Amino acid sequence: MRTILQGKPGTEMLLLGNEAIARGAIESGIAVATTYPGTPASEIGDSIARIAPDLGIYFEYSVNEKVALEVAVGASLAGLRTISSMKHVGVNVASDSLLSLPYMGIVGGLVLVSADDPSCHSSQNEQDNRYYSRFASIPMLEPSSPAEAYEMVKFAFELSEKLSIPVLLRETTRIAHSRGVVKVGEPKRNDRQARFDRERKFILLPQVARRKHAELLEKMGQAEALSEESPFNRIVTLGEKSPFGIIASSAGFNYAIDACKELSLSVDILKLGFTHPLPRRMISSFLRSKEKVLIVEELEPIMENEIRALAEREGIDVEIYGKHSGHLSRLYEYDQDILSEAIGTIFLGSAPKRREEEIAFPELPQRPPVMCPGCPHAVTYYAVKVATKGAAVFPNDIGCYSLGAVAPYNMGDTMLCMGSSIGIAEGLSKVLSEPVIAFIGDSTFFHAGLPALANAVHGGHKMMLIVLDNSTTAMTGHQPHPGTNVNAFGEAAPALRMEKIVESFGIEALRIIDPYDFKDAVRAIKEEFEQKRLSVIISRRTCALLEIAE
Repeated sequence: MRTILQGKPGTEMLLLGNEAIARGAIESGIAVATTYPGTPASEIGDSIARIAPDLGIYFEYSVNEKVALEVAVGASLAGLRTISSMKHVGVNVASDSLLSLPYMGIVGGLVLVSADDPSCHSSQNEQDNRYYSRFASIPMLEPSSPAEAYEMVKFAFELSEKLSIPVLLRETTRIAHSRGVVKVGEPKRNDRQARFDRERKFILLPQVARRKHAELLEKMGQAEALSEESPFNRIVTLGEKSPFGIIASSAGFNYAIDACKELSLSVDILKLGFTHPLPRRMISSFLRSKEKVLIVEELEPIMENEIRALAEREGIDVEIYGKHSGHLSRLYEYDQDILSEAIGTIFLGSAPKRREEEIAFPELPQRPPVMCPGCPHAVTYYAVKVATKGAAVFPNDIGCYSLGAVAPYNMGDTMLCMGSSIGIAEGLSKVLSEPVIAFIGDSTFFHAGLPALANAVHGGHKMMLIVLDNSTTAMTGHQPHPGTNVNAFGEAAPALRMEKIVESFGIEALRIIDPYDFKDAVRAIKEEFEQKRLSVIISRRTCALLEIAE
C-alpha cells in the first residue's frame, strides 16, 4: 500500500477506491487521520498508516469510532485538516458526537468517510448512511468510481472549511473495493501551525445550541447553492434527444450506463455526486424536460422520496419510477441485469431476455467460512463445549470469532453489534434458569465491552464472560488495539492489560487460560461454570496468522 505515495504528479495509478480516498487526503495536506478498522473501510486507514511517518501525519487506530471522530474534531478545532474513516455501523457508534458537531462547528477541514455495505458482504445490516447527512444536516458526496472518490475527498476539505462543518463522504463496498485509474497530484505536507482560539467558544449550552441550529440551516442553504454548481452533478447524454431520463448516484450510475448501452437506449442520465443537499433547481429542470424518469439508488428510496416531493410541490407532469413503482428493490446491491430489466420494462415496454450459457456444471459442495488452521478461538470453543456439554445460552459478538456460532461449535445464540454480547448476557442471566456464557474478542472488549462489564458488576449479574484474546484486531487485517504493545507504525506503545482492568472492576473470579493447554482450559472453564457467579476467563493465545507472520 506504500504505492499510493509513489505515483508522481500527473501519473496514472490503478487504485482501490479506498486507496484513492487515502491519496486524495494526503494531497489535501491532512495533519491527522483516525479510524476504527472495519470492512469495507479498512484500507483507507491502513493506506494512510503506511505513509503517515513520511509526511508527518498523526495516524491512529482509535479504540472505537466515537473516539476516532472526537480525536479528529480536536485537531480540526486547532485549525488542521483531519479525516476519520469507518464502516457504516461504526457511524452509529460515532453518532452521539456527529449529530451535535455541525452545531458546534469546526475550523480545519474535517471529512468523515462512511463505507456502506449493500448486500451485507461483511456486516450485520445494510443500513443506508445517507440518512445521517439529513439527520446531522451536513453536506454529503457519493463517488461512483475511485477517480471520483479521489477528487471528491479533496473537494470535501475545501467545502468543510468554507462552511465550517464536517462533510460526509459516503462510499459503498463496490466503490471501496473496485480498482480504477486515478491521475494523481502532489502529496502535500501539512504546513499549518496548530492553534486553538480560546476566544472562539465551542460550547453547546442550550442557549448557544438554539442559535447554532439557525446558523447551521443557513450553511446548508449555502451548500445547496454549491450543489447546483457542482461538477459532480451533471447530465450524461446517450444517443439522440429523448423523452426518457434517469437520475442515478454512486454505483447505481455505473450499472445504469452499462444497461442503457446494452439496450441501445437513447436517454439522458442526471448523475448526482453532491447528493445532500440535492440540487433542486437542476433536478426540477431535468424533470420538466422528460416524460418518464427512473431514480436509481441502492438501498433506501431517499433521493426518490425527495424528488417525488419536489415534483409534486412544483406541479411537474412527469412519471417517476423506482422503488415505489416496484421496478427496483430496497434490498441488496444492484447489477447490470437488474437495471437492464427495470430500464427495458419502463422505457421499452419489455425486459430484455437474459443470455444464459448452456454449460453443465457439477453441483459444488457448500464452502462456508471457517476459522483458520491453528486458530486459538477454535480450541477455546471446543474447550467450552467439553466443559459445559453445551448446556448454556451463548451470546456472541462481532469478530472472526463470530464463526463460533456455526457448526461444529454452535456457540452463538445471539450476535447483534460490537460489545452487545455482555449486555444481552446480563439480561438473559436475570430471567433464565440456564447458565449464560458470553464471548467477546480483545479488540471488541476495549471498543464497547467495558461499560457493559461495569454494569454487570453493579447489577449483580451472574454470568460468565470469555474474552478471546488473540492480541490483535484479526478480522480486519491485524491492526493494533489498546491491549497490544505496538501502535499503527509497529513502534512500542503501552499495552493495557485487560486482567488489570477486570480486577479494578472488583471481579474476583478471574482466570487466564491458554487454550492450547487444553486440559487446564477445560478444568478452569468447568470450575467457573459450576460456580454460577460473575466470572471472567481470558483465553489468551496470539492469532496463528500473526505468529506465522512474525
